[in-house]
Amino acid sequence: MNVRNEDALDPKTKALLLYIGKLFLLFAAAFLAGHFTARLQEHFTQKTALETIAQSHVAEASEGNWGLSFQQDGQPPVANASAEELKKYNAYYADITQDKVLYLTFDAGFENGNTPAILDALKKHSAPATFFVVGTYITSNQDLIKRMVQEGHTVGNHTYHHPDMSQIASKEAFEKELKDVEDAYQEVTGEPMVKFYRPPQGKYSESNLQMAKDLGYQTFFWSLAYVDWYQDQQPSKEEAFEKLLGRIHPGAVVLLHSTSSTNAQILDELLTKWEEMGYTFRSLDQIGS
Repeated sequence: MNVRNEDALDPKTKALLLYIGKLFLLFAAAFLAGHFTARLQEHFTQKTALETIAQSHVAEASEGNWGLSFQQDGQPPVANASAEELKKYNAYYADITQDKVLYLTFDAGFENGNTPAILDALKKHSAPATFFVVGTYITSNQDLIKRMVQEGHTVGNHTYHHPDMSQIASKEAFEKELKDVEDAYQEVTGEPMVKFYRPPQGKYSESNLQMAKDLGYQTFFWSLAYVDWYQDQQPSKEEAFEKLLGRIHPGAVVLLHSTSSTNAQILDELLTKWEEMGYTFRSLDQIGS
């Protein structure tokens, strides 16, 4: 007759084996719990490290480069200077409001044929914009400057030579970069230039902001931009819409480059989509009103 092995064991042996089995299960459970805890701790450690890196990036940006950290789509980004800190220098990066308004700005270092289409789209939507131009842009594109003014846009000061203004310690040198643009603008339009200033590449220092204020300027950074300035690496329509629609927020100051062929191609549709989202367009002189 066949007898199973466990039936052949005496009661003491069975009890010992049962005890050993329980110990094994206990150790296995302890191991798994420890492993899970370690992985969980690792996850939060990595998350904290990533947050620290992001915070360090913002802190690093405040040393002379305008920087933004986008936390949530549809909400204003965290900037490396608050609206309150900037306001004492008559400087802004967004309108602190819950109203669905936005401010269109374009940086123009040179002309490559895309500005007329941009102006056409702005005119179609009755959308005012500010074009921050360098001095040579004014002298080389007088008809476009006149058209901007005639169609209700503002021409702002982006300095004459587009230098790193944070490295300019002399008030005289700082003033000359702005004054030469003012003179070129008045010669072309016959009117004094509105004193709106945008630091080239967003490079600035507190002393620069004070210099600009002393000269009667308001300084404008931005709360929404995307990589649109590389001529040979233009973003696709889909890439542009992902950033510009996903990150738009109430009171946004939008920075686009007038040299971007993508911007010229999509602006009409982009403005339509923003309008469908409930946004209206304001000029920079209305910020905070």
